[in-house]
Formats: sequence, C-alpha cells, structure tokens
Amino acid sequence: MMKIQTVTVIGVTGTMGANVAGIFASFGDAKVYCVGRDIEKVKKTIPRIVKSVKADAIRKNLIPADFSMLEDCVSQSDLVFESCKEDIGIKKEIASRVGAVLQPHAVSGTGSSGLSIEEIASCYPEELRGRFFGIHMFNPPYTLPLCELTPTTYADKDLQAELKEYLRNRLYRTVVEVKDSPAFLGNRIGFQFINEALQYAEKYKDNGGIDYIDALLGPFTGRAMAPLATSDFVGLDVHKAIVDNIYENTDDYAHETFVLPEFATDLVSEGKLGRKSGGGLYQQVKYENGLKRQTTFDVNTGLYRDVIPYVFPFADKMKRRIAEGDYQKAFELLVNNHSQEAELCLSFLLKYIVYSLYATEEVGYSVEAADDVMATGFNWCPPLAMYQALSTVADVSQLIRERLPEICQRIDVGHYLADVKPSKYDYRPYFKSGR
Repeated sequence: MMKIQTVTVIGVTGTMGANVAGIFASFGDAKVYCVGRDIEKVKKTIPRIVKSVKADAIRKNLIPADFSMLEDCVSQSDLVFESCKEDIGIKKEIASRVGAVLQPHAVSGTGSSGLSIEEIASCYPEELRGRFFGIHMFNPPYTLPLCELTPTTYADKDLQAELKEYLRNRLYRTVVEVKDSPAFLGNRIGFQFINEALQYAEKYKDNGGIDYIDALLGPFTGRAMAPLATSDFVGLDVHKAIVDNIYENTDDYAHETFVLPEFATDLVSEGKLGRKSGGGLYQQVKYENGLKRQTTFDVNTGLYRDVIPYVFPFADKMKRRIAEGDYQKAFELLVNNHSQEAELCLSFLLKYIVYSLYATEEVGYSVEAADDVMATGFNWCPPLAMYQALSTVADVSQLIRERLPEICQRIDVGHYLADVKPSKYDYRPYFKSGR
C-alpha cells in the first residue's frame, strides 16, 4: 500500500475540504497542511475538522496554512487534495501551481463533483499528469464512505491501483471507478431524481408543491432523507451547478429532467440556498422562547408557510407494515393502489431503477456500481435492491413497461433490464416507517 504520511488539502475552509482533511488526519493518520485563503479563518476551521470525525487526537496533525505557503506545503506532501470552488478556472489555476512543485513520487487529486478531470490534468507538467486523479468523496464523508475515483487518459495504471487500495483499506472508502463524465455517476443518478422531484413540485404546486412531493418520496420509499430536503441540505447553488453541468454537457433520454425550475433559479439568485443560508426550499423559524417552526417555500405565492402534515392513506398503511417488518405487504400496497399519490410515488421508483441502469452503462464499469454509489453516497436503497424489493410483489419489467411508456419508447428498456443482478445490499434497512 502507498505510504501517505503528509497531505495538503487546499480549500479547507469549505465544508468538504474540512471534512476530507479530517478523514486524512484520522483514518490516514497523516500530517495535514490545511490551506485556505485566510489563515485566521483556517485556524477557526480546525475545531470543525476535529468535530467532523469525532477524534480530538487528530488536532496535532492539522497545520494551518494560507495560499502564500501553498508551494512549501505541496513540496513536502505525499498527496495533494484540491477542494476549492466548483469552478474550472480556479481549479486549473491551482493545478498549475501544484504541478510546478509536486514531488515526483507524490499523487494529486481534485474533489470536483463533476468537472472534467482530463482538462484539469492538462495543467500539470506532462510527466506528472499520470499522477492526477478525480477523488470525489461525498458529504459528510465520515458517514457516507463513497469515493468516486476518476482516472484520465494519462493515468498511471499501477499508481491508480495503489491509490484505490489506499482509499479502500486505509481511508475505509467504498471506491467506485467511474468515467470522466459530467457529475460522474452518483450525482448523475441522484440529481436526476432530485431535480425531477423539484420539477414535480412546480407541476403540482396547487397540491402543495415542495412538501407535497417530499411527503410522497420520504423515508418509507427507501431513502434516509426526502429528495427536496436533500437538495436543501446540499445547497441549491450546488444543486444548480450540478444539474446545469449535466444539462449542458450530456444529451440522454432524461435530458429535460435536468432543467432547474424557474422558482428554484430565483431562490438561488436571492441567496436562499438552503440550510447554509438559513432558508431555501425549507426554512426553520426560531423563536425567543426556544420554540421552532418548520416552514416551506410555497411555489404559488412565493412566500413561506407551515409544512403541511399530509395524510396519504397508501403511505400511512405502508409505514405501518414497514414498522411491523411486513415489507412485502408494504410493497403490495404501493403497487396496487391507484391514487394519484401512489402512482406518482411508484413511477419515481421505477424511473430511478431505469435511469440508474442507463447511467451506469454510460459512466460506470459494472452494473453493481449503481448500487455502491447510491447506497454509500446517498444512503438510498440502491437500484438493484429496489428492483428486488418490488420483485417480491410484481414483475418489475412489466410494471416499467406499463407505467413508463414514454421512456420505453425512447430507449430499449429490455437491454438495460437484462443486466439486472441480485444486489449485495439488503433493501429492508432503507425503508423506514417514520416521516
């Protein structure tokens, strides 16, 4: 296994930079140069890094630095990890600085969530380009162990194998090798689902919009967090950057599902980005007496209102069956109920299966990759496991043909379903009975 004793993390004051620095310092037991634009801000970030991995002992491994010290830090490092703003110009500028002083034995990578790894690698001296990789971890990496490893055409294959082993066996990452494609695999699948849910919030704004759709696609459908709540957690600005990148640089059958609705674009323009800005799709109001009130953005009025505790009979019955451990009955209730809400819910789950299989053939190297990225990067019931879950009560292939006729007209669904294999993941832990 490669020996990584000293690491430089660039962009450490950001959420991912801080969390990844904690992973290298704790699991990797490395000395970590924590580089940011303002060293005082970096110093204030150190406690957050320590907290992110729940290990106070790593504090001694964390060394604050600013950009004036970058070259000195890089020249002493075995691994350099860039985690700056998702802007190709900024990343290329930093790559040029790193490449000028990177040691011949060292490895370098970017945590980009979907920009061209090949383009960034081209900024390195020719002899070092093979030592640069996409190393995309998911937030928070302490609890979501997925790491998408993206090689370039320059990649040193032996070094790639060593890096994969280090990430897997030293940093305890679930490593999935993916092609250099916009958003890679996890976000390609996940944000197709999330952005289409956002489009449906606009389509069904008279039914309630945002919280209506989230109530249909909550934990009882196989995910730790409802999709639009997930977008709020990630940040609407990050969401926009991901789907815009996919829309501009790909053209698949689901292309139009990556168009961000106008109301969400307006929220981004107004700085209403989600949790990190104090409000986005949702907003929590705190009162002086300690009480809290959960509100959501109403697409119709453009104002925030109380979240509605929707009552969908099919969903409440499913939750009760899940609480009892009777998953088969829960899925029967979903498949056999023909209310608008049940049919919307089932169609999203079926589309999730199909798009996962489709995207994996485009971006991944095996059908199992779709399961790994969604289970360990999103904490969602992975698509092969979702197929197995629904197979306990129905012919899923037939359901897809009946419920998704438009998609079946666009692609050869049978081709992708032919690759379905038993999942190594048990679907049951992903389906929760709570709201």
